[in-house]
Amino acid sequence: MTITAEKSERGLALVSSITSRKRLVRREDKDSSQRIRFAVQTAFLLLNLWIGVQFWMWVRWAETGGQTTAASRPAGVEGWLPIEGLMQFKYVAATAHLPRIHPAAFFLFSAFVLSSLLFRKSFCSWICPVGTVSEYLWKLGRQLFRRNFTVPRWMDLPLRSLKYIVLSFFVYAVATMSAEAIAEFVASPYGLVVDVRMLNFFRLAGSTTILVLAGLAVASVFVQNFWCRYLCPYGALMGMISMLSPLRITRSESACIDCAKCAKACPAVLPVDKLVQIRSAECMACLECVAVCPAKDALSLKVLGGTGARSRVSPWQMAAGMAIIFVGLVGYAKLTGHWDTHLPQEVIWKLVPSANEQEHAIVGNEAP
Repeated sequence: MTITAEKSERGLALVSSITSRKRLVRREDKDSSQRIRFAVQTAFLLLNLWIGVQFWMWVRWAETGGQTTAASRPAGVEGWLPIEGLMQFKYVAATAHLPRIHPAAFFLFSAFVLSSLLFRKSFCSWICPVGTVSEYLWKLGRQLFRRNFTVPRWMDLPLRSLKYIVLSFFVYAVATMSAEAIAEFVASPYGLVVDVRMLNFFRLAGSTTILVLAGLAVASVFVQNFWCRYLCPYGALMGMISMLSPLRITRSESACIDCAKCAKACPAVLPVDKLVQIRSAECMACLECVAVCPAKDALSLKVLGGTGARSRVSPWQMAAGMAIIFVGLVGYAKLTGHWDTHLPQEVIWKLVPSANEQEHAIVGNEAP
């Protein structure tokens, strides 16, 4: 009798468990977020490749004194100089005047900040070419090894703090510079060719640099977004700014069926399935979690405080918003003559070949 009673109780418990599960109302729309994001990523990756090739041609033209194919310096290369962008941003804030030298750094930095402010940390997962390469490295690793590896929590938290430590160093250095010191630093021979020095760092890389870059690439194959998650100070800054964004990945508890597919898909390893709103600075608004969610209206990117369908932000709206910000600011800079840096040809031919010989400009103790 006892055995029969136990079996009966187990059967009732199983039936109760099955009937208590939430009923799946399958979403009717076909998710397009990842195709749209891939298109945006590809566009910015190709743009950066074009900028890189043109910049290399310009440097070679300057190094040879005009003996190679003539090319103009693409101002877009200043997007690769985030510290200079931060310096120019402070200069404009302090003086209310746009800089004459490397002004594109200010406009590109402003575009990326505005994108993060409005659309979460979308810069990292939609725009940044390093983020794009990093993402497809870990996806390659998943295809090769059927999985990615997760860093233990006791190690993950200290490692994530590294990017904030590096960021705090740069922010402190720029914060302690006056507007006059920034202008003097940027106009110095070192500041004029800092972009060339950046190119030379990769073009003339030594064995140590190559080993470090190879190590980062290998780590990115095994661990999702290794560089972005642990080391990138630019991503740390965009993440902090994104905390002020009016958008959040939002989960409807009534529509959610607790399948946890969203948490498994999240590259930032966030517990999406257990939270109502994702407020973490690690959220990159990649919409991977939304893409895999099978339940209708269970997961979406929403405006804070909004209700109903109108509060949802679609991938198309995100892509269009970022395009408007980027094209709008760059277009304004070009139309008003605040995009290119105009230097005499003799100055270019003198400084570019000796870029690595220029000493770091120190203005008192205020230069970073």
